[in-house]
Amino acid sequence: MTTGILNTLSAAALGLTLASAATSVMAEVESSDPIKLTINEWTGQVLTTNIAGALLGKMGYNVEYVTAGYFPQMTALQDNTVTAALEIWTTNIADAYDIAIGSGNVSDIGSLGIVPIETWFYPAHVEELCPGLPDWQALKDCPHVFATAETIPQGRLVDYPADWGTSNRDRLAGLELPFTSIPAGSEGALVAEIKTAFTRKTPLLVMFFSPHWSFSEYDLRPVALPPFEEGCDVDPAVGVNPSATFDCDFKRGDVRKVAWSGMADKWPGAHALLSALEISNDQQIELINMVDQQGKTVEEAVNHWLAANESTWSAWIDAAK
Repeated sequence: MTTGILNTLSAAALGLTLASAATSVMAEVESSDPIKLTINEWTGQVLTTNIAGALLGKMGYNVEYVTAGYFPQMTALQDNTVTAALEIWTTNIADAYDIAIGSGNVSDIGSLGIVPIETWFYPAHVEELCPGLPDWQALKDCPHVFATAETIPQGRLVDYPADWGTSNRDRLAGLELPFTSIPAGSEGALVAEIKTAFTRKTPLLVMFFSPHWSFSEYDLRPVALPPFEEGCDVDPAVGVNPSATFDCDFKRGDVRKVAWSGMADKWPGAHALLSALEISNDQQIELINMVDQQGKTVEEAVNHWLAANESTWSAWIDAAK
């Protein structure tokens, strides 16, 4: 029996070795040049990108991670300074996405699978300080509640970091709300504002997004802005204010993956793998929570995802071959 088990294990090991060699040869035949994946400054994106890099590594590819600004990466993709960006939120990339795709040098390689929500949020306890919430019009009567030394007499909206892209100055003007948009420095700064507001029971109006681990721990509630109507961001005639644009909620967009157009020819297997890659809201929230709250490393979180989803990613790799 022992000999049979050893023979079986040897055969299995040989099969794995041959499969690994086959994927490595495939990668080497295509190109040994590094596939450069962009790293942006929010945890979910870092995790998504490292999952992609780990899978490409299993296929034998040479992978590099390149720290890149959210907007500048769209220009860098056009000449293969970087090869792929795997978490592009179409609602906050403004014209940079369209310009990059329109250049012919950048290709959309599919949805990441995340269903995004971006809007203004506030802690549940703020409803006692600003009666009428979640109705957006309640904000007209209580800017003083949200005011700080740098914004008084206007209220403060803690906005996305400047390089993430934001339309909130236009939206505040379009809705005629007496608030000032103050960009946060990073995702960490946004989260720090949320933690502080809940710890101290202080008011906060913040531009934020889901999926994010914060929603599993804090009762963050969305402001009920006027529903998005097609054209309300460009045509004053559409929306609640006939003299302004952006008088509506944020358009519910998608999270896309993009790559340098030459990738499909230079690394066809890698291109197929990245095109197949998907992750759900719940999966990403779990991984973000592991890193941001439980103190796990990105590598530990990625390995957890790989172990839990082996049948899924194995099928992607097999198809990519």
